Parts: sequence; C-alpha cells; structure tokens
Amino acid sequence: MIGRFDPAVFEPHGGSARVRLAVPGGDAVDVVLERGAARLARVGGAADATLTADSATWAVIADDTDGAMRSFRSGRLAVRRNLHVGVGFLAACSGASEAGRLRFRTVLTRRAHLSALEAGIGPPVLAIHGLGATKGSFLYTVAALADRFRVIAVDLPGFGDSDKPIGAAYDAPFFAEAMIDLLDALELDRADLIGNSLGGRVALEVALRDPERVGRLALLAPSLAWRRPRRWAPMLRLVRPELGLVQLAPRAIVEGVVHRVIPGANQGWTAAGVDEFLRSYLTPAGRAAFYAAARQIYLEEPHGQDGFWPRLRGLQPAALFIWGRRDTLVPIAFARHVALALPQARHLELDCGHVPQMERPRQTHAAVAAFLAR
Repeated sequence: MIGRFDPAVFEPHGGSARVRLAVPGGDAVDVVLERGAARLARVGGAADATLTADSATWAVIADDTDGAMRSFRSGRLAVRRNLHVGVGFLAACSGASEAGRLRFRTVLTRRAHLSALEAGIGPPVLAIHGLGATKGSFLYTVAALADRFRVIAVDLPGFGDSDKPIGAAYDAPFFAEAMIDLLDALELDRADLIGNSLGGRVALEVALRDPERVGRLALLAPSLAWRRPRRWAPMLRLVRPELGLVQLAPRAIVEGVVHRVIPGANQGWTAAGVDEFLRSYLTPAGRAAFYAAARQIYLEEPHGQDGFWPRLRGLQPAALFIWGRRDTLVPIAFARHVALALPQARHLELDCGHVPQMERPRQTHAAVAAFLAR
C-alpha cells in the first residue's frame, strides 16, 4: 500500500503529515508523509488522521488497489480527526493512474488558496458544502457522479483547508465571488452547481450575480433568508464575529458540547463530520469565520428591493430543490415559498434531515444526476 503512494494525488498541507493505521484493540503503525514520499514509522506523538479497520479489511486494502476507498465508503474502514489527510492518503495509495481519478489539490485563486478534491471526466460540477462542514461532506457525491461528470468539491474560504481571512464578510456575495474566482482559476467558463445548506445559498448567489457562469442548480436543503421576525437581529448586529479570535475553546469542552447536541456524534459519517467541524472551529480564524457566516445567515434581509425573496424571482438557471421532511434547520415549509417565487423549479422531498447527500445518498444522487444530465 505504501509503495503505491502517489504525491500527485495528495500532498499534505505544509508538506508533511502523520497517518496512523490501526486495528481496533490491536496494533498500530504510523505512516509519515513528507517530501513527496510515504514511509512507515513507529507510533509516536499525535497523528493528523487515524484509519481503523479489522485485519481482514487491511489485508484486502493491501492487495487491492481499489480496496481502500471501497472499504471507506462501505464503513469497514473508519477515518477520524482529519478527513482531508485520511482520505487524501487513501486516494494517493489507490494505485489509480487514469485521467479523472480522485485527487486533492490547492487552487490559487485571485484572492485566496482554496482546497478542493475532484474526480471524473465530463461536464464540470462544483459542489459547495454547508456551514461548519467541509468538502468531505460531498465525498459520496463525488464518487456517485464521477462516471458522468467532473465533480469538484471545494472548501469555502474560512472552512476546512482553505484560507481563513480575518475580517472578511463571510456573507453570500463574499462566498459567491470566491466561487467565481475558483471557476476562473480552473479555466471553467460555466459549471453546474450543487450546494447543501449554506452552500445552496452560495450557489443561488452565484447564479443570481453571474447566470452565464451557471448551467443548472441542485440545491440540497439550501439555507434561505428567514421570513419570520428576527427578534435578535438588532443585538446580533452589535456583536462582532472577530470575538472568536480571543474566545477560549478547549477541545474537551467543545467536544462535550457537540456530542450532547448531535445524536450519534461518535458514529460513522456523523463522527467524521464532527471531526471536520472541530478541525476548523478549534482554530481562532476558523471560529471567527463560523460566527461571521452564521451571523450573516440570520441577518440577511428577506424583503425589500434588495431582499433575498424578491431577488430569487429573477433566478435564470434551472433549479432542483431537494428537501428533508425531518430537517429542523431548513424546514420543508420553505418549499411552498420557493414554489411561489420560482414556479418553474423542480422539487423532491425525502425522508431525511438536513444533509440529503449523506442521509439518503442513492435517492439524492439519482435525482441530481438525472437533473444535471437533462
């Protein structure tokens, strides 16, 4: 497995990383990634990512070039702490050499370095994650659509492994400009957009501002401007998100709060998602970005000449909205308001919560693939 390592597929941020390969309740070994190579080492210090599987699964991974990613997607191989490093390492050890193989890269745009993963050959599709998430939330999506599309999942500025500028607006226009910059850097004149939660709102903003750059929109539980009175808005306008720079956030305390709030925070994909949130939130710049983005979601004006809902009526690209019947963050009641603003839009309701691509991957990706292929 180590002998197959390909630095062209994944190069750790900063040039080095430590990955721990472990058997539950058994032995472990570290892999040190540095200077474009991978080498085995004794277990020592903190690992950037920990990959855990039983002995039989490790045997399959060692002999089968596709075994690592298949085991990861099936849940037989768990990746904890840093999904970017863990999955990047697996992709780099896959032995794949064909065009369109899964790879990780940092893209230098006009204003920032943005971290992305991509796979596939075909019409370009840009996938944009939600608040507190990273590009890792679209790993299933990349795998599901890569046989027909070139799928690029990106970390928004402020999140994951992308730059986190202090004092940035972190509102929909700011993120939309970053996505246009990314398309420019990738030399893509036009792309379809998939967005979940905040990413859905960003995709809408790109389409409203630069419709000629957008083919079609697949919006998965998109964040939309609140229609009800926002009682805390006056007070929230006075609170600066930069306070996150000086906030004390011990990992043990933050993890304890997260685990109490999120059911199953130590299991499967939920655990990986929590790890990705903590990875950014436990840094001062990441906290400030999270607070700023959350604040802007709450404060966005719904009505008036420049309000979200009047602007939404002017959306030009074709759009598919996928809603979760059990979504407590973006209630399905929003579908009625979207239908009034965009009678031509398509809608799909699924029995899930706020992250359809993770909770109902087959139904979500089948609907998205069919819609984008029209």
